Amino acid sequence: MHLQPNTTNKLQSFEPVELALALRLFLSGCVAATVLGAAWTEKRSEAEGSQPEIHYAPRENLESVDAQEIGRAQLSIDIAAYVLSDARIIEALIDAAERGVLIRLYLDKSQFSEHGPTRGGLVEALLAHPNVVARVKGEGVLMHLKAYALDGAVLRTGSGNFSRSGLASQDNDAIFITDPAIVDAFESNFEHIWARAQNLEALDATR
Repeated sequence: MHLQPNTTNKLQSFEPVELALALRLFLSGCVAATVLGAAWTEKRSEAEGSQPEIHYAPRENLESVDAQEIGRAQLSIDIAAYVLSDARIIEALIDAAERGVLIRLYLDKSQFSEHGPTRGGLVEALLAHPNVVARVKGEGVLMHLKAYALDGAVLRTGSGNFSRSGLASQDNDAIFITDPAIVDAFESNFEHIWARAQNLEALDATR
């Protein structure tokens, strides 16, 4: 096919413009892909960061895991404990209170009667601390939670009771969650059970 001279001139005049446009579109596409890729990577990293962390006993000693986590608290600990008898966990809570962490304990009446304060014991020392407030579910079915929230940012839940056997020798798990919605849901429920009219102050429950 033979092109007329004027046609050839038009193609020659438009080719640099079309080439520049194509190059610009290509570079824009590369930039967009890079930005989208970075955004996706950041989103994926955030999602991975909020994934639950699960520990299993007796393969791991959950006592050590819990004590270490409690040791990170800076502002507050809300803990609902069916059983609270493990010495290391109680000591970790006392240490937290000593460094200014505000602690609310919500306990089961039957287990608190069995493992409650004894003169000179760790539970008595914990309940006597000015940064600790403890309440006992006064009536109804068991308060069977084994969970706590640290600074309103980390939730620990799972099957492991805060007892030596529950944390070290039984088949149990401890699950740590940082998803804000899930932590907030625990805190909301904690406020609900903490405000029950039939609750007893822990020291009154032993009388």
